[in-house]
Amino acid sequence: MTATEPHPGETPALRLMNLALHGLFVALLVVLLARGLAVGNLGPGALLTAMVLAAVYLSGGAVEAVRTDRRWAGVWFGVVLLLWIVLTLQHPEFCYLAFPLYFVCLHLMPVRWAVLSVAGLTGVVIAAQAGTDGGLTTAKVLGPVAGAVVALLTAYGYAALYRESREKQRLIDDLVRTRGELAATQREAGRLAERQRLAREIHDTLAQGLSSIVLLARSAESALPEGAEAARERIAEVGATASANLAEARRFVQALTPPALDDATLCEALRRLTAGQGAAFHLDGEPYPLPVEAEVALLRLTQEALANAVRHARARAVAVTLTYLDDEVTLDVFDDGVGFDPQALPEAGRARFGLHGMRERIAALGGSLTVESAPGEGTVVAVSLPLRAIETAETVMRDVARAEAS
Repeated sequence: MTATEPHPGETPALRLMNLALHGLFVALLVVLLARGLAVGNLGPGALLTAMVLAAVYLSGGAVEAVRTDRRWAGVWFGVVLLLWIVLTLQHPEFCYLAFPLYFVCLHLMPVRWAVLSVAGLTGVVIAAQAGTDGGLTTAKVLGPVAGAVVALLTAYGYAALYRESREKQRLIDDLVRTRGELAATQREAGRLAERQRLAREIHDTLAQGLSSIVLLARSAESALPEGAEAARERIAEVGATASANLAEARRFVQALTPPALDDATLCEALRRLTAGQGAAFHLDGEPYPLPVEAEVALLRLTQEALANAVRHARARAVAVTLTYLDDEVTLDVFDDGVGFDPQALPEAGRARFGLHGMRERIAALGGSLTVESAPGEGTVVAVSLPLRAIETAETVMRDVARAEAS
């Protein structure tokens, strides 16, 4: 692309500067032509050359090939330089056009060739000045050289401003994109957290209450004396209604199960989660199936522990170990972060999230959660879920299922 067509990445300020430089060339050419005609020292040949130079220069902004193809731009600029050299050697007054041509050279050519071209143009100006009255003087040499140096410094200053502008624009684009991604991630995290909260509330309140109603209705029906058929029918109706609603509540809980466990085992979900956070995952023992509530609790606890290690502990390394033993399942999350004093945490009754929330969830399953940490010594979050507690939960669910079936 030529200097007549701004680069697509240029800022409005740089495009305005390009237009100003082209305007300077045209204005100088018009002034010099007017002066030459007024003085009467501009012959027909020089006048024709100046007119052709003006036409060729202006064609750079009108011809599509010159604006879009660097090869054609090079041909265009070569013709402009040739016409200017001929005109300047005939009439040294036109050497003033060298200054805007310096910038065109620096805009179109690679740095090495642009510097050589500027030096060549300066040589042409000095040679033209040598043929004027008084011959070659120090002023006639220093003037063109100073103009070339100013043009070089100005062009490189513009280039530095352009690079800085592009870098700032890139940073702004990255910031906007990152902010959008962060907002989307936060919305997704909030949505998943709300889904899990609803699932936990339905399971811990509605489902457990309905299970109790089903069992109580079954027990009451068995305890009725002979002849209480009306009461028996009413109690059976209560049990059937509670069973239907319990089944619906279970479908809600299943639908609200974390997507990470939809098509993967707990081990696969944890391995995927830790890989996404840059943590290491270790599996000990032979995996065996766990109730959905236990798998969800272990998955959520790992998510919370990893988030704490990244947000608060500033850990460089995090390791997650899932162990299947004969009588329990354990989960350990270790990080080498800044650590903290567990005794300084607020009381459990004053907080519902974080470590206290994890501890409450594990305790509801009959397990235990311990935190070992000290300032500057990292943190270990250890969870233990005894199988007897899991089996108790499964027994209760089987009893409810039997009551519903009968």
